[in-house]
Amino acid sequence: MASAPLPLCAAPIRFGTDGWRGVLGVDITVERLLPVAAASALELAHQAPDGLDSRTVVIGYDRRFLAPELAEAIASAVRGVGLEPLLTSTPVPTPACSWTVVQRRALGALVITASHNPPEWLGLKIKGPFGGSVEGTFTAAVEQRLAAGGISVPKAGELQRFDARSEHLEGLRERLNLSAIVDGLRTMGLRVIVDPMHGSAAGCVADLLGSDAKGLVSEIRTRRDPLFGGSPPEPLATHLQELIAAVQSSGRDGKPCVGLVFDGDGDRIAAVDEHGCFCSTQQLMPLLIDHLAGARQLPGTVVKTVSGSDLMRLVAEDHGREVLELPVGFKYIAAEMLSGDVLIGGEESGGVGFGMHLPERDALFAAMLVLEALVQGGMPLGARMETLRQRCGGSSHYDRLDLRLADMESRRRLEQLLATQPPEEVAGQTVSEVITTDGVKLRLGPSHWLMLRFSGTEPLLRLYCEAPDSDRVTAVLSWARRFAEAA
Repeated sequence: MASAPLPLCAAPIRFGTDGWRGVLGVDITVERLLPVAAASALELAHQAPDGLDSRTVVIGYDRRFLAPELAEAIASAVRGVGLEPLLTSTPVPTPACSWTVVQRRALGALVITASHNPPEWLGLKIKGPFGGSVEGTFTAAVEQRLAAGGISVPKAGELQRFDARSEHLEGLRERLNLSAIVDGLRTMGLRVIVDPMHGSAAGCVADLLGSDAKGLVSEIRTRRDPLFGGSPPEPLATHLQELIAAVQSSGRDGKPCVGLVFDGDGDRIAAVDEHGCFCSTQQLMPLLIDHLAGARQLPGTVVKTVSGSDLMRLVAEDHGREVLELPVGFKYIAAEMLSGDVLIGGEESGGVGFGMHLPERDALFAAMLVLEALVQGGMPLGARMETLRQRCGGSSHYDRLDLRLADMESRRRLEQLLATQPPEEVAGQTVSEVITTDGVKLRLGPSHWLMLRFSGTEPLLRLYCEAPDSDRVTAVLSWARRFAEAA
């Protein structure tokens, strides 16, 4: 898969929805990263809640090119502003850093990662003392510190390292009945194939389930590959042909199989069912809602983003749960988790969080709960989802299309058109409701909608569609592309 052309000059330092990211060697350099890390650490200390007297900043990193070296470099920047860096001894899933922050009562964490972005990218995520991503007001304050031009000098010193990976896995073991999951998998004859996409979650599922799961769990693409096999480490069907083929091959003897996939830094999850069909969070969230609200009888509200499948709402309401629908971005879900009683919160791009765990996406925890749900129900993933749809209604047909517009002026014209004259008809179907929580969502019928949402900084339009069948999804997205390009 070809990447976009590399920029010739560095973009301004601006934080997005979860960190600062850019092309390594152009946007992300040691010279630019050191002051960002120093400003971030100072802001963590400045905004530390009352009663938190720690001086520790956890530093983690993923498996990308130069990530370990840059993590060591920013440790010197943290030390240079009078704080104490605590560096992970190995590449770790980002949620492991969030877990450590809470358990050790640290100021926060700085994680060198570009998550699911293309191989040539790198970046920095900031985690607060509560164990989740900091809000936009925090990163705005970091940007203000950078604009003020304060000088801090990196300070060399002996690095304190620790095994964040083991601490995180041990924490998950304490919150899950893993022996029951393994026994259930063996009883069902359900095999598990894990695809960490060469990322930092490699080996974690096998380590969690232990030697008792030998013969039930296998793994592909485990070695470190900073090129990620030539594709972004994002859990999308187009990047998972090896996993899909492995699941299909494994199931040819009549025994069911499920594939679990994690993105590059282990905070996003997707799956492949026993038929080799890709299952995004649009399918996994309803399953988890049904399991946690039904079998586990856990309390709390269900939180979804506006781009999430209607099946999430249908399953939640079947269990009598309130549903909150928020703008796209896990930061909105995390804020709700910190302020209210939340059962589960998730977004269509793979991030799922749980009120009983962290205000953070933790794909390993979500994966174990998926397996727990399957063995509790005694059905493989595809069969379980079909039963759920028959009981609650809803659709399983969904897709997203990212459309790059000609320029920012084209974007401005289309934004104006959608704001003043949203379509009254889409691909022959009358629009029954216009929802503007985030972008423009056009309701076309039960479990049938089109959503148009712009990127925050680029002339990029994201088109989302859910429909009763795959042909209808294709037709609606094709219509949306023509509509956008003609504006």
